[in-house]
Amino acid sequence: MLSPVGAMAETARKITAESLTERLPVENPRDEFGQLARVFNDTLSRLEEAFEHLRRFTADASHELRTPLTAIRSVGEVALQRSLSGPGYREVIGSMLEEVDRLTRLVESLLTLTRGESGRIQPALEMVKLNGLAVSVVEHLRILAEEKEQSLTIDATVEVSAKCDPAILRLGLINVLDNAIKYTLPRGTIRVVVRETSSGEPVIEVEDTGLGIPSVHQARIFERFYRVEQGRSRESGGTGLGLATARWAVEVNGGRIELESEEARGACSESCCRRSFASP
Repeated sequence: MLSPVGAMAETARKITAESLTERLPVENPRDEFGQLARVFNDTLSRLEEAFEHLRRFTADASHELRTPLTAIRSVGEVALQRSLSGPGYREVIGSMLEEVDRLTRLVESLLTLTRGESGRIQPALEMVKLNGLAVSVVEHLRILAEEKEQSLTIDATVEVSAKCDPAILRLGLINVLDNAIKYTLPRGTIRVVVRETSSGEPVIEVEDTGLGIPSVHQARIFERFYRVEQGRSRESGGTGLGLATARWAVEVNGGRIELESEEARGACSESCCRRSFASP
């Protein structure tokens, strides 16, 4: 009969990457061996979650990269089977270049997000007027809203400042606003608000009258490649990384990003920034 330590060691030896659901026996959770087993089991749970996240990410990334490559191959094969005129060849080349552009954006977004989440991109903090930053982003993307005849407005009359990296925060806001434009129907409404909370916390809000997000999906909407509906992002030209990038951009600046939404009633994304950071 094995001792408690022997039983724990025997079980631990059998645990591999393929059997992370296994757990050490906890005979008496109150003694030292039981406490050690519980800590080890908690570690296994976190490791199992990390492996599952990696597995899901690898599968999603492979699928996303394969989609434009398959489209390029299909367009090329069809072109080879037909006798095309000059305009026909231009159309084929144009279609292939669109898919190449999408693939390039996907890879660039993935590299930026991976470098950021691994800590290889460090924010250069400075005091930034959020009003000017938000106005700049709105004007940068206004043409996309105009193409869909959407009403894009900004309320930034109150001066609000925060200590952040303006380039990184701008990237985050661009992704949030771009997402709102993509999933708001033609002639819909999008509104950006720069304000302070009652406690003086700087906030940038993006409200839209878009498709909305069911509550069951909201907890995962900021994950890489997560989609409410498969193919929805692809049809709109998205990479599936926009909101994940936005979350990183806000959080690396010490802020937080939140979502309020109801299906078919639009969404409100709220990015809360810190006014300042404590000196080390």
